[in-house]
Amino acid sequence: NSPSLGYPTTDDSSRRKAHHLTSTTTMKSIRQVFPCRRLRCLLLLLSAVTCMSSAWDIAKDQRRHNILSSHRKSMEAKNQATPLAQSNGPNEQDLPRPPAGRLEELKMKEAELARQLAAIRMEKLAALRSKPLTIGIIGFGRFGQFIARTFAKHGKIVVTSRSDYTDIANGMGATYVPLDDPDSFLEKDLDVIIMAVSILSFESTVKKLVPSLQKYVDKNGKGPLLVDVLSVKEHARDIMLEYLPEECDILCTHPMFGPDSGRNGWNNLNFVYEKTRIDKVVFDPSATVSASETFMDATGGIHSIHEDSEAHLESIDRIERFLSIWEEEGCRMVPMSCKAHDEYAANSQFITHLMGRILGAQGLSMTPIDTKGFESVLQLVDSTTADSFELFYGLYKYNTNSMTTIEQLKAAMDNVVDNLKKLEAEDKEKEKAKSQDTTKILHN
Repeated sequence: NSPSLGYPTTDDSSRRKAHHLTSTTTMKSIRQVFPCRRLRCLLLLLSAVTCMSSAWDIAKDQRRHNILSSHRKSMEAKNQATPLAQSNGPNEQDLPRPPAGRLEELKMKEAELARQLAAIRMEKLAALRSKPLTIGIIGFGRFGQFIARTFAKHGKIVVTSRSDYTDIANGMGATYVPLDDPDSFLEKDLDVIIMAVSILSFESTVKKLVPSLQKYVDKNGKGPLLVDVLSVKEHARDIMLEYLPEECDILCTHPMFGPDSGRNGWNNLNFVYEKTRIDKVVFDPSATVSASETFMDATGGIHSIHEDSEAHLESIDRIERFLSIWEEEGCRMVPMSCKAHDEYAANSQFITHLMGRILGAQGLSMTPIDTKGFESVLQLVDSTTADSFELFYGLYKYNTNSMTTIEQLKAAMDNVVDNLKKLEAEDKEKEKAKSQDTTKILHN
C-alpha cells in the first residue's frame, strides 16, 4: 500500500472501515450469484492470485525503472569524467545506448532540417527567378545547343555562331545573332557570355571578340561575366586573363558531361569551376583562406566578399546566380583550381580518350561470343571516337600533363610485355630441362 505506487493516502482506520464494508458487500453479492460454497472458494482463490500477480508486476516495473535510471545516471557521469579520444575516434562498443525516445527525437530533427532545406531552396529559386540572367553563347554547335535548352528555362538566351541557326534558336526561345556582328551580340545587354567553342579555336575567338568587348566596356563602364567550358583549364585561364578587359569577370568551368551523358538530365553529374577573376581581383586558388568570407588574390592580398564596392557585390551576385543554374539542375558542384583540374583530367579524361582511340585503331568489332568486358571495350571505343579528333588533339596539345600520361602508358605497356616475355622464357627453360632429363633416362 505504498503511496509511491499510486494507492490513496488515507489514515489506517478509515481505510480499514472502507475495506471491511467493501468486503462484506462483495461477499453477499458472491453468495447470491454463486450459492455453491466450493465454487465460491475457487473464485476467491482466483481473485487473490490475480491481485498478487498485479502487485508483483507493479513492483517489477518499479524495480526496472530504478535500475534503468541508475544505469543512465552512471553512464552520463562516466562520459563526463572520461571524454572519448579524439585521435582514434569513439569506439562503437563504448558508446552508451540512446535513451528511449532519442531516435524518434533525432528523426524529428532530421525532418525539420529537411523542411528548412526545402524552404531555403524554394527561396533561392524565387531569388533566381526574380532577376533572371541574360546569357550569351558563342558557338551554337552540338554542345552550345545542349546547354542552351536548359538555360532557356532560367533566363533569356542569345546565341551566335558561324552557321545560321535562326530556326533552331527560335525553336528553343533563343535569339540568334550572326558571328560576324559582335557589336549587335553585345548590345543585347548580356550578363554572361559562354565561350562554347573548340579548344583549338578558343584563342582566336577570344581575340576577335576583344575589340567589341572593349568598346562595350568603355561605353558602359563594366563588362559581362566571361565563362569557358573547355576540357582543358589552364589554357583557357591564361588566354582570358591575357586578352580580356579587366572589367570582365572570369569564371573557368568544365561540365564533366555532354549531350550524350547528359541527355536524361544533369542530376549528379560533375561540374568543375574556378572563380578566376572578380571585380578586377584575380583569385589565387592555391591560397588557404576562409572559403566563404574571404579570398586571396594573386599578389597575396586578402579580400572580403562583402567589400564596400557595389561592383564587387554585383559581380559576386552574378556569379552565384549563374552557378545556381547548374546547381538547381542537379549538378554535383566541384570547386577546383585549373591546375588541379588538368592534373586530374590527364589521368582520367585524356587517358580514356587515348585508350579509346588506340583500341579503335585496332579495328575491333562485335563477335558472336562477346563477353561483358569486351562489350564495355566497344562502348568505350564508340563514346570516344564519337567526338572529333580535333577535340582529342586539343586535349593533348593544351594539357601540359598529357605527354607524361602517354609516357607512363608506354612504360606500363612495356612492363606488361616484358613480364609476358619473361614468363615465356622461363617456360622454355623448364621445357628444355624436362627434355634433357627425359633424354638421360632413355640413354640409361
